[in-house]
Amino acid sequence: MWKEELGEKGEKRTEWYKKAEDYWENQEVSVNGVLGGYEVVSHTDIAASSDFLNALKALPAEKGGPCGFEYACDCGAGIGRVSKGLLLKHFQKVDLVEPCEKYLRKAKDFVQSDRAKEFICVGLQDFDPIPDRYDVIWIQWVALYLTDPDLDSFLKRCKRALKPNGVICLKENVVVGVDGKFHIDKDDNSIMRTDEHYRVLIKKAGLQLLCEMRQPKFPKGLFPVFMFAFR
Repeated sequence: MWKEELGEKGEKRTEWYKKAEDYWENQEVSVNGVLGGYEVVSHTDIAASSDFLNALKALPAEKGGPCGFEYACDCGAGIGRVSKGLLLKHFQKVDLVEPCEKYLRKAKDFVQSDRAKEFICVGLQDFDPIPDRYDVIWIQWVALYLTDPDLDSFLKRCKRALKPNGVICLKENVVVGVDGKFHIDKDDNSIMRTDEHYRVLIKKAGLQLLCEMRQPKFPKGLFPVFMFAFR
């Protein structure tokens, strides 16, 4: 399937990612824009993510704790909604990674914190984080734009970028209860995977799942959202 989408030698890989880049270049530079018109869910989203991070803080040693909370990386940061509302409330320092330059420019004004350290303009398929840098790498609503091979490679690079006891957190829309099936939206080449598909990819990348949580209290009609923590 991926050979069909990307070409025998990956010659269509750039074209694949350009579709998502073009889509986001045409969206509004605002919280409502980065949430696809669902600004109403922002508070509920942040609250559940904060609960998830608090659960990580409370993990006992036999379940993979304790986890550090000094330096985080916000992957697919957009205008910095998650950095401002979540990560800077739990961590001392945050780096923001975002492929769309106009969003990253807005993020500097939106976040307005000297604890937001690096603003890195690159797609995650090409992002190679500094080894042993982060306590938490937060990946939200952006893994769906990575192909399976690129997500595998990216997670392996993230693993190298973790400090001892560091954790990768992935929060994503999923399809629940469909055996191995997923759907590609040709408008932006986003991939709707099952929750089990993500578990398989996490394991394949040599990572161990520590805990997971389903996002509560989202409006009916939206896809289920799962959070996974692993290292």
